[in-house]
Order: sequence, then C-alpha cells, then structure tokens
Amino acid sequence: MLPLDQLHDLVEPTPGKIVLFVLDGLGGLPRPDTGRSELETARLPHLDALAARGICGLIDPVSPGITPGSGPAHLALFGYDPVRYQIGRGVLSALGIGFPMGPNDVAARMNFATLDADGHITDRRAGRISTETNRALVEKLRTIRLPAVEVFVETESQHRAVLVLRGEGLSDRVADTDPQRVGVPPEPARALAPEAERTAELVRAFVAQAGELLRDDRPANALLLRGFADLPDIPRFPDVYGMRSAAIAVYPMYRGLARLLGMDVLDPGPTVADELALLRERWDAYDFFYVHVKAPDLKGEDGDFDGKVAVLEEIDQQVPTLVALGPEALAVTGDHSTPALLRGHSWHAVPFVLVARTAFADEVRAFDERAALRGGLGRFSALHVMPLLLAHAGKLTKYGA
Repeated sequence: MLPLDQLHDLVEPTPGKIVLFVLDGLGGLPRPDTGRSELETARLPHLDALAARGICGLIDPVSPGITPGSGPAHLALFGYDPVRYQIGRGVLSALGIGFPMGPNDVAARMNFATLDADGHITDRRAGRISTETNRALVEKLRTIRLPAVEVFVETESQHRAVLVLRGEGLSDRVADTDPQRVGVPPEPARALAPEAERTAELVRAFVAQAGELLRDDRPANALLLRGFADLPDIPRFPDVYGMRSAAIAVYPMYRGLARLLGMDVLDPGPTVADELALLRERWDAYDFFYVHVKAPDLKGEDGDFDGKVAVLEEIDQQVPTLVALGPEALAVTGDHSTPALLRGHSWHAVPFVLVARTAFADEVRAFDERAALRGGLGRFSALHVMPLLLAHAGKLTKYGA
C-alpha cells in the first residue's frame, strides 16, 4: 500500500458516500459436530445477497498467522499500518469514554476479574458484571492515593474500566498484568524499559491497594490491567482522506479510536437498528461512515456458538436499511475473527464483501469463510480496504504520469 501521505495526494472530493460496516469478531471456525462455522450455520439472506452482488475475499488484519487486538485490526481497516502506528488499549478506552487525556497521562484498560482462594484467575471478566456494579466498585478505587501522581479511575462498561495516572516522568512501557488466560495468577506490573521503573512501581502499588479494597467483592475481587499507553501523534483520518467522517459505535474503545483519528463520534442507541437509524438520519452530513457492531465478538469470546449465530441473524435483518441508502461503496467485514471454538481472537482471515457500481461481481453466493475463499479479491491485507473503497467511490486520481 502507498504511504498515507502519498495516498492523500491522490484523493479528490466527490459526492459518493462510503460505508464501512464492521461486525466485530466476524470470522469463526466449524463446529466439530456439523463441520459448519457460525456464518455457515446462520441464515443470512441479506448478507448472502450482498455477496452475490459484490466482490468478495478474505482479509488479514496484520499478517497471516498473527492474532490481532481490536486496536491494530481497526487501524489496518482505516489504512494505518498497525506495525508503524502502535496504540495501546488504555488510551482508546480513555478517549472512548470522553476522558480528557493530556501529555503527562498514561492510561490502562482495566478488567474487573475473579480470583480463587489461591489467587488464580477463574474469570477474566468477573461474570460480565453490570455497569452499575462497576460504578460502585470504581467509587471504592477512587480512594486510592499514590505519591506524586494524580489517579483517575473511570467506568467504561460492564467489567471494563480505565486507570489514568497523571504526572511528570511517567512512561507507558509497562507490561500487562492480564495474562489473558485463566488458571494462573495475574502478572506483576513490569517495566519494559529503564525509564518505566517508577511507573511500574506505581502500578504495583495501585494494584495492591485495589486488592485490599476488592477482597470481599465477588465476583469482582481483582483487577487485570493491559494496554498501557500515552497519547500518540497520529495523522487525522479526515485530513488524510479529505472526507467528512463519522463513527457510529456503542462500545467505548471503538469510539475512542475514531475520536483519536479525528472522526466525529455520533451517539446511537444500543441496537444495530438504532445505529442504522442514526446513519440514515445523518446521511447528508458526512462522506464516510464507520459503523461498528460488537455483538458477534462478545458471543465468540464467551464460547457461545449458537449465540453468535443468533446475533449474526439479527444483524442480517437490518442490512436492507443499510443497502437502501445507496452508498457509492459499501464494505461489510470484521476487524478480526473470534471463533466460539477458541473463545477469543484468532489469526484466521476475515470474510469481506465490497459492493459498488464499479465492482465486478464474482461467483460467490454466500457470506461466509469458505465461500470467501473463492472470491475475486482473494486473500489480501486489511491495509488495502480504504484504497479500494476510495477508488470505487471515485475518490482517487491516477498515480503517476
């Protein structure tokens, strides 16, 4: 892919509108008893119709064999090399809830979690406690004091919260305390560089005090931290692509990434129908819309195959609303795969369909992993998604003489 500055030089304004519809954790794996993935099992008449109208393929969010986090996977979809632009989860969570991060801040994403009597993790998400319970626990944690820094603890949603440390000389080069598996104790906060020793010590002190405060709170009797990050310097999406750009997303992290990139973050209701109603309402105000749906990823992480099938079918019922708006270029894909079989993100390539007046339809007739293997786009890097959308919306001029 061309570097962002060179791609910017090719961009020209046109009336055509672009929609990137991202179904989080879209891809899956076959269930052993049926040999069919979640997408292959679900009844998806509207998504299948899109596949038949458009051109399909499979995308690798980072590179083959690499399991991506949601941040890098989304950056790639937006055309930012996730190896060059590394953004920690903490800053995305903080910006996602509207926390005003400054130049002396380091943020981390927190999970409330459950530890057994031996100090081993039994549930990394504390049973997905309610947001109301989260707020009560956050009030406890706000009593923690650390030397020479300000401490901010904020609710994100359900089991998720945000820790922000503010002070001189802090570093985000601190290792996660979340081992991202159960049956083991949390990791200690470790400095990944000499300049981070003091920050790691502060984090360890925070975790120790939090452990005392949460000792008797079950299922949320512990904290896991990951994605330590400060505020990065990154090109603004509207400036790179010359488009009025909007994000429609419910979950804070994705709102945070969009806000970091300079998109306008719109406020939908909690359902897919609400998101698409807002898309229709604001259709004339923007050139580019990023619409994010979290539900498939949640069901995949819970290992709920049937639940993931059900939410895919619910999403499918809303697709006609999207199609009726008539975007010049429409892409439907995921940021990564979250197979229920694996109960987490995976390295598997993600189905992709592009519908546009200038796109040759291929022979694919179903929106699923196996069908996408036969698609006309083949298997390609997510970094090529934005150039494809721009080209099919008539927004890229010729490269070179």
